[in-house]
Formats: sequence, C-alpha cells, structure tokens
Amino acid sequence: MEKAYKFRIYPNSEQERAIARNFGCCRFVYNHFLALRIELYETDGATLGFSDLCRELTALKDIYPWLREADSTALQSSLRDLDVAYQNFFRRVKQCEKPGFPRFKRKRGSRNSYRAKRVGDNIAVLDRHIKLPKLGLVSASISKQVRGRILNATVSKSPTGKYYVSLCCTDVDIDQLPSTGAAVGLDMGITDLVVDSDGNAYPNHKHVRQSEKRLARAQRSLSRKQKGSRNREKSRARVARIHEKIANQRADTLHKLTTQFVRDNDIICIEDLAIKNMIRNHSLAKSIADASWGELARQLQYKCEWQHKVLVKVGRFFASSQICSACGHLNPDVVDLQVRSWRCDTCGAMHNRDTNAARNILNEGMRKLA
Repeated sequence: MEKAYKFRIYPNSEQERAIARNFGCCRFVYNHFLALRIELYETDGATLGFSDLCRELTALKDIYPWLREADSTALQSSLRDLDVAYQNFFRRVKQCEKPGFPRFKRKRGSRNSYRAKRVGDNIAVLDRHIKLPKLGLVSASISKQVRGRILNATVSKSPTGKYYVSLCCTDVDIDQLPSTGAAVGLDMGITDLVVDSDGNAYPNHKHVRQSEKRLARAQRSLSRKQKGSRNREKSRARVARIHEKIANQRADTLHKLTTQFVRDNDIICIEDLAIKNMIRNHSLAKSIADASWGELARQLQYKCEWQHKVLVKVGRFFASSQICSACGHLNPDVVDLQVRSWRCDTCGAMHNRDTNAARNILNEGMRKLA
C-alpha cells in the first residue's frame, strides 16, 4: 500500500536559496524541452521520448553549467512530468475527450514544487529533521511516524511562503478498522453537505461564504497597490492567507466526515455526479465548488481501499430523488429542486427529498453488488 506523509519544514536562508534554485532549474528544463519538442514536431514531425530527453539534458548542462547546482533527480522528474503530460494529451485525443496540451510554466506561479527521487540514503526522516538532496538536514515538524519505504520527496512552497515536504512511501502497513457489517447511502447537497440513508444530516459550513466579505476587502486592497511594490506583496500574502484558511477548514471538515463514514460502515454507496457539468449552472457554481463533492468522493475512495471496504458509485442518471424508496414508484414532479418533501401517490409514504434519495442510492448500490 502506498501512502504520502506531508510535513512543514523550516529551511534556513541558505536552504531557501537552494530550494529556489531547484524551482527555477526544474521550470527552465521543463520549458526548454517543451519548446524543443514543439519545434521538432513542427519541422520534422518527430518527437522525443523520456530517454532522449535525459540524454539532451546531459548536453544541456554543458551549455548552462548552473544546472549542475540543482538536484539531478529533480530535473529528471521534471522531464518525466513533461513526457507524461504528452502521453496524456494524445491519450485524450484518441478517446475523443477535450485535449489538454502541456503548457509552459510561469516564473511567478502561485505554487512552486519539485520532486526528488530517493537514491541510497539521500532522503531520510530523523526526530526533528528531514534529510533532502542538496539541502542536507532541514528542520521539520514531524507530526506522525513515517512507515514503509520512501520513494521520493516533493518540496513545495505555498502562496503564503510556507515550505512543505511530501514523502511518498510504499509497503505501508495501515492499521485496519474493525468490521461493522453496516451499509449506508449518501446524498450530497448544498443546504446539507451530506444526508445519509438513516436520515442524519451533516451541515454544510459554507466556508467561502463565511469569509467572503473579508476576502473581498483584501482583494480590493490588493487591486489598488502598485505592481512590484512591497505593499502589493504584503496585500498578496494577506489574500493568500485567507484562501489558505478556507482550504484548511474545508479539508478538516471533509477528512473528519469521510473518516467517520469509513469507520462506521463496511459498504458506502454514493452518486457518480457530473460535477463539471453542474458547475456550468452559474447560480449554483460557487456553492457547488465550496461544497467540494469531488474531494469528498476522492477521500472516500482511497480510505475505503486502505481499510478494504467497499465504495459503490451509482450511475449519474439514476433518478434517486424521484423514486419512492418504499414501493419504487416514480414521481416525475420531484424534478423541481424546490420540492423538498412529497407523498407517494401509490403507497402514501411521506418522504424527505434528501433522505429518500440516500435510501434509493443505498438500494441501487446493494443491487449492483448482488
């Protein structure tokens, strides 16, 4: 089993310069070979693979000697990312999906990172330090024990100026939760983030809405600052801190909620929502993005895999809200989102829209498993 551990690190001034050097060299190598591949394809119709790029990188270091100051495994990882981006692009074209061609990396991006591969003992975790290539021992907040074998380390810098390292480990033994034999269906919404098939509603805290006024005030102040000034950089950091707090609040809520569902149930049934299509509704786009249904489903997916539990995704065209969970009668009048409760014309059962949908999702999920 693979698992990642993310810790905050506190590099000194010399280490910060080395990290910035790695950021810049990885970005330069990525952009250089992206331009080379584009030019080569336009002139000769040929392309370069990962092995070809690595050979070209060795020759490039003779032209630009300062590339030798960066971590060599990080430069190779940048080339690997470029090659994977090309493969994904052509794979999407063959599958008739919307293509996403690799783009050049900006110098002043919102987030910088590079990935170093473990070779020997160049990456190690100590009590209060993490050993990284070209950096040595870096002070870190080690909040949990790192298990398994380390494959690589990704060093990143957040828009607020904080440094983090993410350690990707394999052969990790994850403690298993006891089996409960329970099954639950989940209906995701906006008024309530999740309603389960037992009728329990979990509130949507709407973190963006709560911080909207403060965020608008900070963004308005940022727009009035002169570009390149120190005051503009301070205002930019203020906006970034607000966004970071919103993201942390949302992640904390989702992790606690998904862990609770996985701990209490062996089978979890959810809808396979077309979130990209739903966001096109401009009246609900902000609320849907703030609820972060996709992240909730992603966390349920990998946590169920860790605990060897079952996650069932019901088809997006299943009419979960319109079907009576008691007798199976289809009521087309429930299509209107304003209808929050309704009575079945066949069996007379009274239904709450969200609870009824969650029960139908559970029934359909169990039917798929049977």
